[in-house]
Amino acid sequence: MATFKTRLSKIAKTNGKVILANDYDCSVKNLESKTVQNIQKLHPYLCGIKLNFHLLLPLGSKEILKINKTAHKFGLQTIADIKLNDIGNTNRVTTEHLWNLGFDAVIANPIMGLDSLKNLVKSSHKNEKGVITLCHMSAPEAKLSYDMEIKMGKKQQLYQLFLNWAMTAKVDGIVVGATFPKIIQYCSKKSGKKLNIFSPGVGTQGGSANQVISSGTDYLIVGRTILNSKNPVNVAKELQLQSFGK
Repeated sequence: MATFKTRLSKIAKTNGKVILANDYDCSVKNLESKTVQNIQKLHPYLCGIKLNFHLLLPLGSKEILKINKTAHKFGLQTIADIKLNDIGNTNRVTTEHLWNLGFDAVIANPIMGLDSLKNLVKSSHKNEKGVITLCHMSAPEAKLSYDMEIKMGKKQQLYQLFLNWAMTAKVDGIVVGATFPKIIQYCSKKSGKKLNIFSPGVGTQGGSANQVISSGTDYLIVGRTILNSKNPVNVAKELQLQSFGK
């Protein structure tokens, strides 16, 4: 069986490089059915879906499993966005539950440290699952932490350290917000395209799909821009074209 990175790349060749973030507010009802309907309606324009605590907390395991099975039925990859960051044993137990729920990859916070990150990647890859780590998030306040200057042998910014750890641990990809195209360009050049770059923040948060794709982003993570639009299919189609560089 192929790796997460290979599976995602394969579907992206035909469907484009858009990952739908199903980040619904608490006021939204019927979360499971809405998410399943999204997959059924939008899957021709997606390569994957991302679920975070907006769904993982209110929904039960059977509902999450059904969502993931529906995504897999259409060839999509599924990502658990929980910013995983804990000791090795907790990371192992957490990912075992996620894999049993049908997820293909997890988003982790590398602040856990390099050794813990290496172990997470090793155990995940053994199960043919993927690990994506935070490098620089899309919210404006992210600059307060990710741009922070640190000294680890040499002076550097925190996101630069996270990038180095991602390359050393051989993660499958990194998250760099679409609102920071220059940092995307830096990470793409520094990693030599060995890491896939996943960029949230297109549209609603101000990021430009065309700009970040030309800067080196591999996959667009898009939520509210599609979910809250009057015509989600048209928006997804347009983003699909932009993800192909058109």
